[in-house]
Amino acid sequence: MRELLRQQRWLGGMLTNWTTIKTRIDRLKDLERRHDSGVFELLPKQEASKLRRELEKLQKYLGGLKMMNKLPDVVIMVDVRREYNAVQECQKLGLPIVSLLDTNCDPDWVDIPIPANDDAIRSIKLVVGKLADAIYEGRHGEVDAGYAYDEDDTTYDDEDGTYDVDDEETEEA
Repeated sequence: MRELLRQQRWLGGMLTNWTTIKTRIDRLKDLERRHDSGVFELLPKQEASKLRRELEKLQKYLGGLKMMNKLPDVVIMVDVRREYNAVQECQKLGLPIVSLLDTNCDPDWVDIPIPANDDAIRSIKLVVGKLADAIYEGRHGEVDAGYAYDEDDTTYDDEDGTYDVDDEETEEA
């Protein structure tokens, strides 16, 4: 499963102004490709520095959305009070919202509320990990033991923390 996430603040219009955000994601991919191919080293220092700063800024805000080619089918949120702009955008577009709700949140804002402590890291990791397992299982069948979420140490068993599985490997196992 590819994780599409936003770890920094919500950029206004991230969903409702998708065409503009998509152009910025394309710019991010272009800058990354140029950086990886060594083009930055051939440029004057000042221009290369300016492009590196732009690359870092785009990675900070849009890095988790690089693989997103279209609007999501559902949005999972942790703190709907803090991300009220995101809630409004989802409601405007008719996207279902799955959210962890604490006692200080309004359940009417979301479509699928999950009662949980949205301030505790362990709680968030547990619930989001179980959601990721359920999504993986829904797409690919049974969750493999090597890819299951471990509740004891709240880490993913996969090396890079995702659930990407090569179809050939799963057929051999």
